[in-house]
Amino acid sequence: MLDNKGFDLWADEYDQSVGLSDEKHTYPFAGYKNVLGYIYEVVMQKKNASILDIGFGTGILTTKLYEQGYTIYGQDFSSKMIALANEKMTNANLYQGDFTEGLVEPLKHQHYDFIIATYSLHHLTDNQKVSFLHSLLELLNNHGQILIGDVSFSTRKELEKCRQEHSKEWDEDEFYFVVDELRNHFPSLLFTPLSFCAGVITITT
Repeated sequence: MLDNKGFDLWADEYDQSVGLSDEKHTYPFAGYKNVLGYIYEVVMQKKNASILDIGFGTGILTTKLYEQGYTIYGQDFSSKMIALANEKMTNANLYQGDFTEGLVEPLKHQHYDFIIATYSLHHLTDNQKVSFLHSLLELLNNHGQILIGDVSFSTRKELEKCRQEHSKEWDEDEFYFVVDELRNHFPSLLFTPLSFCAGVITITT
């Protein structure tokens, strides 16, 4: 797993690396653009919304929403990623912090219409995901939504199949979403698969 220095070093090449994997339809970023596009379209249905982006990276998705006038909050643990995102979103509320240890204090005292996380929460173990997501639900406004775009599978069997087929590239330090198991904790959870290894998980208040 990359630490914050690792992500700093990768920041300049991040968008290019992701795009290449998406275009070749390979693990882990097959469907990446579709995932971001899906979340963008959902958010765009509610005007003047407030958005918290967890692990926003270089701000690919949130910049598009920022340009549409949305109020953006975010947390990332790479100072260089934050600097790159700040150049695009000068009035966004961006904070540095390791979300595996929770949200930074300023973000805990806001409420949001959408909380989004794209390709970031797989750094949490399955138990950590459940605990963290429950804490995020408390920060949503009425009819708010958590939208998670990430490497994810409907069942554990599908995950294991992907692991075997991509064993050379598989990252054992990442913990991918298994929807059937997560739904035990969030019964209203919806899952929209957008490639063989990715999709969008929606959890509502």
